Amino acid sequence: MTKQHEQITLAPVPQKELKTFKQELQEAFLKGLQDSFPEAEDPTEMGPIPSDEDYEHSLTAKDSVVLQILLNGERKGGVVLKMNNETQRNEVDFLYIKANAHGKGLGTKAWKAIEAAFPETKVWELYTPYFEKRNIHFYVNKCGFKIVEFYHKGHQGPNVEGEEPVSDEEYEFFRFEKVMTKESSES
Repeated sequence: MTKQHEQITLAPVPQKELKTFKQELQEAFLKGLQDSFPEAEDPTEMGPIPSDEDYEHSLTAKDSVVLQILLNGERKGGVVLKMNNETQRNEVDFLYIKANAHGKGLGTKAWKAIEAAFPETKVWELYTPYFEKRNIHFYVNKCGFKIVEFYHKGHQGPNVEGEEPVSDEEYEFFRFEKVMTKESSES
């Protein structure tokens, strides 16, 4: 099938597939960590990324939307969004493309599909670790996000309800925003 006939769609993740969805998400995030730190002995010793607790918290959060990213009907990734229908300031908790599908432009097409599915969004927000150069490139250069804040030991980010504050330098991360305008939603 030629690239022009590739169709990206979004669909809810069936309840019975949530376990597989989580495994794919964690595999994709682990690949990002391994790509960033190839000299690391065994990143799996840290446990799954995101942790099972973070994943469950995102899935069960109020206004959470869990979607699979389909290419011609086959799941190639997924996204967990937190939607605020009052403010239309919406958050991307997790966005992943399966590790074996990276580098094919699917992430950019998936992001455009997400924007198209939620045209009422005024601002998209997300967080990503400082070391994830691939993510930073993707969100800034491909999707039009801006880095608006850097969290570190001296400027800690917001605490997630039920979590202990994290202050290790290993957990430095950026907050990104994309303010939607008529032009950005049409591109």
